[in-house]
Amino acid sequence: PKEPSGSLSADSIKIKREVANAFVKRKKRASPYEWYFEYYKSPMEQMQERCENYPPCGHLSEQVGFALAYNRFFG
Repeated sequence: PKEPSGSLSADSIKIKREVANAFVKRKKRASPYEWYFEYYKSPMEQMQERCENYPPCGHLSEQVGFALAYNRFFG
């Protein structure tokens, strides 16, 4: 829906969570420690992405929190 000024509203511009990562580019890191974590995700981040990519878990995590939702479906 267009607003009176002719611009699109923020609600009309939506992309899937899986596609959003293609638009976001991380900065290059200087130290080897930062470089390592640039390419290898932490176990917690992997768990969060697994929950986000499973719609029932993603929906429940918005209501009760990530930890409870993840344990409900994958724990």
